[in-house]
Amino acid sequence: MTQTVEPTKVDPDPDVIGVLLDQHTRVKNLLTEVAAATGPAKQEHFDELRRLLAVHEAGEEAVLRPVSQKAAGEQVADARDAEEKEANDALSVLEKLDVTGIEFAVKFAEFQKAVLAHAEHEEAEEFPAVRALCSPPELQEMGRRLLEAESRAATHPRTSTAGSSAAQKVMGPLAAMVDKVRDAL
Repeated sequence: MTQTVEPTKVDPDPDVIGVLLDQHTRVKNLLTEVAAATGPAKQEHFDELRRLLAVHEAGEEAVLRPVSQKAAGEQVADARDAEEKEANDALSVLEKLDVTGIEFAVKFAEFQKAVLAHAEHEEAEEFPAVRALCSPPELQEMGRRLLEAESRAATHPRTSTAGSSAAQKVMGPLAAMVDKVRDAL
């Protein structure tokens, strides 16, 4: 059974930080589910995690990161982009492995630690700074833009665009179209 990643329920006034925190919770749950599952369920959970992470990171790079550069500083934003690129590279490798194999288990455990650390950094360094810089209406507008960006994002990791807002804008729509066909097949 193939599941599609549904963006967070469309709230008429979605606060970008609230949306991202909800997605972080779902990512954390999926990481646990993948690690604990066996057989076909493990592949299903991993596919859902892969899709969610791909669209989540694309949305962050397109909407959150330009604001967090101003709010938290370029060094913080660049560090998060670098972590996302590393996670994207790891996810791309994991996607090619048999989810029931030892190599997947070892690499997934490393990946899980990195993703959790990345989420902690965002929640501690980026999110409070963005919330302090932006008004509630600005955060809501960013939330709407984030959900829109996610709806157009690729559902598989792209090592060539990870960590780059500009590359996401240029290549994202084409990659998303290719991924939607790939996922349907």
